[in-house]
Amino acid sequence: MLVPPEWWAEAEEDTILVGDLDDVGCIEMSTLHKEGGVFDATEVLQIAGSETPGPLQWRKVQCGDFAGVSTDFVEDSAAIREWYLYAGAMLLFVTYSCDEENRGMDDPAVDEILDTLNVLNAS
Repeated sequence: MLVPPEWWAEAEEDTILVGDLDDVGCIEMSTLHKEGGVFDATEVLQIAGSETPGPLQWRKVQCGDFAGVSTDFVEDSAAIREWYLYAGAMLLFVTYSCDEENRGMDDPAVDEILDTLNVLNAS
């Protein structure tokens, strides 16, 4: 994943945080590795539906090397975008959140960052 100069990134235990220097919003990313087999679209949609509040409209997305689903909603005055992205045995749970009044401000930049997600093969 490429992080633009106007954004920062840090790793905390099992989570990667990426935020803009203006403190508008933050991306939080965590990873799940499947021990046997690979993830598929149906399984990822089921996981997404079971992990989020209420009935949400999920859209199919492609972010770099990862496919998956995405949705957005408002909760407790926060605008939230969520992605469940998979490639092989890896599943990424990605959340972007900001204050509701800043909703949409960082969307193009967040989409560009996520479009740079690549799977690196450890050799």
